[in-house]
Amino acid sequence: MDDKRNIILAVVLTALILFGWPYIAGHFFPPANPPATKVQGGKTTPVAAPDASSAPLSPAAAARAVQDRTAALRGSPRIPIETPKLTGSINLKGARIDDIVLPTYRETIAKDSAPIRLYSPSGTRDAYFAGFGWSGEGLKGPDANTVWTAEGTKLTPATPVTLRWNNGAGQTFAIRLAIDPDFMITVQQTVANTGSGPVAVKPYGYISRDGHSKDPTSWTIHTGPIGVFNGAANYDVDFTDLDKEGNQSFASTGGWIGFTDKYWLSALVPDQKTAFAGQFRKGVGEQYQADYSLNPTLLAAGKSVTQTSRLFVGAKEVKTLQTYERGGITLFDRSIDWGWFYWFEQPIFALLHWLFTVTSNFGVAIILLTFCVRALMFPVAQKQFKSMAAMRSVQPKLKALQEKYKDDKPKLQQEMMELYKREKVNPLAGCLPVFLQIPIFFALYKVLQLTIEMRHQPFILWIKDLSAPDPLHVLNLFGLLNFQPPAFLAIGVLAILLGISMWLQFRLNPTPMDDIQKQVFAIMPWMMMFIMAPFAAGLLVYWITNNMLSIAQQWFLYRSHPQLKEAAAAK
Repeated sequence: MDDKRNIILAVVLTALILFGWPYIAGHFFPPANPPATKVQGGKTTPVAAPDASSAPLSPAAAARAVQDRTAALRGSPRIPIETPKLTGSINLKGARIDDIVLPTYRETIAKDSAPIRLYSPSGTRDAYFAGFGWSGEGLKGPDANTVWTAEGTKLTPATPVTLRWNNGAGQTFAIRLAIDPDFMITVQQTVANTGSGPVAVKPYGYISRDGHSKDPTSWTIHTGPIGVFNGAANYDVDFTDLDKEGNQSFASTGGWIGFTDKYWLSALVPDQKTAFAGQFRKGVGEQYQADYSLNPTLLAAGKSVTQTSRLFVGAKEVKTLQTYERGGITLFDRSIDWGWFYWFEQPIFALLHWLFTVTSNFGVAIILLTFCVRALMFPVAQKQFKSMAAMRSVQPKLKALQEKYKDDKPKLQQEMMELYKREKVNPLAGCLPVFLQIPIFFALYKVLQLTIEMRHQPFILWIKDLSAPDPLHVLNLFGLLNFQPPAFLAIGVLAILLGISMWLQFRLNPTPMDDIQKQVFAIMPWMMMFIMAPFAAGLLVYWITNNMLSIAQQWFLYRSHPQLKEAAAAK
């Protein structure tokens, strides 16, 4: 009867984990990147990027007239932008930076894939743009319809551009734009008062976007409104908060404000020694704005004033963000949501990226990272394996105690503790390496999910993107059948190797005395095969390598200590 009960409990527990895990993972762990490739007819081909122009519009976007992007770009005077990492243009109508493309990043791994477009003009699908201006009581400032005059023909790292406008009421305005070889635009806003009396001027900058981020926000990865205020990163506001609660305001000296996706960032950076008022605003439909404004200045007749700020628009490259932070932008690398284990994830990334620079292959780098971790944990693992082997040697005695005190559980527990003490065995010693692996595994998970350096990185053979799931599935006979298995049953080759390696590793462990534990341990490798299949391939490469090293280390222990092998075999 007890055996049947134990089996039923084990089956129920397994079912709860298998069927409940997708809901838990959906909340705490965002899905891996979409597959970069698919295997059909035995051939690996890139997955085409979704056609944004044919995707259904939201009701709010459909209610507005969505203009063709090409027509919008041609419909206004522009100054081109050209750097190694950015191309696009500045709209002289409204002095908007509303056309930004990242030529070094592609939508997919296909050779003919389009580059990532980050900014798009107002009125087009996925409109996203930034601008700068002035406000003030009684001030006739520039607006969205103001047409500026440009000094300069192209914005490059070597050639800045200045935009000028005269309001005809005694004030002239200038916006000088300079850009570096990466993703930062430096903006100098100057207003000169040539009138007869003083005027109040208040500089501001804004970023406007249409629609939520295509990357979902979750417990572990934040997307949407983001900023650093008074020395602390703020991940508390998302698009749904603005939808429900309206505008969110912040006051800070130093810091920045903007919008983030998983890999891309658009951020306004006021002077880091100047106080500013920042806001996230909800507009009409699905329009959102992040902006800042400085304190007003009373500008006397014949005087001028200049304020300098910056605009970051581009990829969240770790080294680039850290360079800007060292250059004085407060906590700029926190635009990547490293989370609570920031102090641990950064070294993991640094080591992994260094290994990549040496090997030129992120899969090999992950394997070498696993070797490094195992080398650091070798002494701890040796104690674990010795403890496990010792547990094997005392199991006949434990079995005898179970038979002797099967009707007296308290006495059985007491005798077992005495036996552990006499034999100098710690049944919990084997858990320590497992617990030490948890933060390492989580750190690697965050690195794979967050850092753009891992995006679209290939390994070998059919694995063309380590940040996406394994595309080679069993149920469609590894691509020979023309159908895509559902996510829950999309078991790839790496997941099978994970299950097999875990099964081999568990075979070396002492058999649990409790029948429920026996049943759970028997099915856990195959259960983990299902659970881990949707995760990034790089995580599975790490786990498989770790399992194989554990097996090798156990073999080394038995070879070095024959008495432990004999004790294990005697069981």
